[in-house]
Amino acid sequence: MIAVGIILLVVGFVTGISILWTLGLILAVVGAAFWILGSTGHAVAGRRHYW
Repeated sequence: MIAVGIILLVVGFVTGISILWTLGLILAVVGAAFWILGSTGHAVAGRRHYW
């Protein structure tokens, strides 16, 4: 999810499409939050690990 967010950020920045920039930012932040929660031991979506 973080990788897709970063790809959308780059594509949105290069092409100037603001909706891609916004979606990329949201996906990157949510992916980072899931990664942090998963690494601290909290279950994310019923899983102990979130990759």
